[in-house]
Amino acid sequence: MPSHDSAGTRASGSPGVAESVLDAFTRAGVHHFTGVPCSLLKGLFHALEDAPEPVRYLPAPREDTALGVASGLAVAGTPAAVLMQNSGLGYCLNVITSFNLIYDVHTPLVVSWRGHSADAVEHDVIGRELTRLLDVFSLPWNVLDHGDPYGSVETCLEGLSQGPSVLIVREGI
Repeated sequence: MPSHDSAGTRASGSPGVAESVLDAFTRAGVHHFTGVPCSLLKGLFHALEDAPEPVRYLPAPREDTALGVASGLAVAGTPAAVLMQNSGLGYCLNVITSFNLIYDVHTPLVVSWRGHSADAVEHDVIGRELTRLLDVFSLPWNVLDHGDPYGSVETCLEGLSQGPSVLIVREGI
């Protein structure tokens, strides 16, 4: 397996998973990103910080704030994606249920799956229940396939026809 640096770029210089995810979103017209850093998404955050125009990264202090920013951009006609860890999804449930789902404001969410495997104990419950929680709120979701990041992003974006759609990241990118 090729080695990767902290941004997910392959040592050979070819794009890594993080860069491919970012490229897939931008090719689909999503150029604005906001969110709260997570170690599982650090490669994607690094790629966003180094990305040229028209890509814009807007840091947020909380996940629900990030969702509000992305939702405002979406209402204004500018698609935006939100990056967060699954614990932050809890902060966003009120925004999702009282705004996004009610007013059909569909934004892609890139959510790290903390607690999916050995992790800190505070992630155990949300990690165990993440997909059931998404199903309860009828939020379409798929898990990032590191072998096909373009297909994974495409599936996520197709889910936007049903509501906010979630791309789950199990392993660090």
